[in-house]
Amino acid sequence: MRKYQLSLLILAVLAAVSLGLAQPGQEGKDGSASTGTHAAHLAVTPDQLKWGPAPPSLPPGAQMAVLEGDPSTAGAPFAIRAKLPDGYRVPPHWHPTNERIIVLQGTFGMGLGERFDPAAGRELPVGSYVVAPKGVRHFVWAKGETVIQVSGMGPFEINYVNPAEDPRKASKK
Repeated sequence: MRKYQLSLLILAVLAAVSLGLAQPGQEGKDGSASTGTHAAHLAVTPDQLKWGPAPPSLPPGAQMAVLEGDPSTAGAPFAIRAKLPDGYRVPPHWHPTNERIIVLQGTFGMGLGERFDPAAGRELPVGSYVVAPKGVRHFVWAKGETVIQVSGMGPFEINYVNPAEDPRKASKK
């Protein structure tokens, strides 16, 4: 009988905790979910993505959509999607934070080193996952229209190995 009572007590506590966590949040003035002390639930469907030009730190032609957070905020988590046209290339570069990439569409090419050499890289198909640790020199290219999801902790910055290949410098000419 004692085991039965203990089991009922445990189930009651679990149910109470579950109900407390499942309380719907209230929307803030900006429409974002707010659940008080609990993190907000976020669900983004493809039709909700707001695509725009990638930042000037990337070569022209790519598009970007922010899924979560602000990639420019130091110490804050973010998730973005990038749409790269066929033949798109990013010269050798590095990031001050870890970069996590999932290939969602197309073929994403990536190689390590300070010289762009696709023969020394690897083509990654849909479903591939990459972690580029901070400071690691790498380069990328797209085969077919390619969509990747990038996540990490901000700030998301790109530092080019060869400053002459930095598109921000080319746009000032």
